[in-house]
Amino acid sequence: MKTSLKNKLIEIARTYYSDLDPSHSFSHIERVLLNAEKIAKTEKEADLEVIVPAVLFHDVVTYAKNDPRNKLATEESATKAQQILMSIPEFPKEKIKLIKSCINKTSFSKGLRAETIEERILQDADMLEATGAISIMRTFTTGGVISRALYDTKDPFAKKRQTDDFKYSLDLFYSRLLKVKDRMNTKEGKRLAKRRTEFLHKFLEELTLEINGK
Repeated sequence: MKTSLKNKLIEIARTYYSDLDPSHSFSHIERVLLNAEKIAKTEKEADLEVIVPAVLFHDVVTYAKNDPRNKLATEESATKAQQILMSIPEFPKEKIKLIKSCINKTSFSKGLRAETIEERILQDADMLEATGAISIMRTFTTGGVISRALYDTKDPFAKKRQTDDFKYSLDLFYSRLLKVKDRMNTKEGKRLAKRRTEFLHKFLEELTLEINGK
C-alpha cells in the first residue's frame, strides 16, 4: 500500500473519532492498526489495501453499550466506510466491497465467521483489544460512561449466578474477555491473545485478594 494513501486515510479517519468515548477513540484505532499490521506480516497474501482502511473505519459509527442501536453499529460503520472510500478519487474502488465485508465481520456478539485472510486478520486485531491490560482499561471506562457497577458485591465473580455485563463491569471478563483467546483465527493472533489472557487471570487473582481484604 502506498504510504501517501495510507497517511491520507489515517488523517480522514481521525476526524470521525471522538475522545468522548475513550473505548472507541482514535487511540483504539491506532492500536488495532498496529495489531493488524503485526499479524499481516505473518500471513501470506494479506492485502493491506483492504486491511488498513477496514481497520481505520470499522468503528466510525458507535453507540453506547446500553443503547438499543448498538447492535446496528457494525453494519452502519461498514456502510459509512463505503461512502467515505467512494469519495476518495485515488482509492481503488474494487477493494471497497471486500473492506465492507471485513467490517461487517467485526461484531463480537454476532460471532460471524471470517472467510478471507483479511477478515481473519481484522477480527483478530480488533479482538485483541478485548483482552489483556487494555481490555481492563476499556471495560471500566465504558462502565463509568454507562454508570455500570464495578461488580456484584454479593457474588463478584459470578460463581452462583448468570453474568450480566450490562449491570456489572467485572462480569464482562467472563462473558467476553476471557473467551477471546478461543475466538482467534490466526497463529499470531492466538499467541498474542494467550499472553494477554494470562495477564487477565493475574488481575483476577489480585482482585480476589483485595476484595477479601488481603
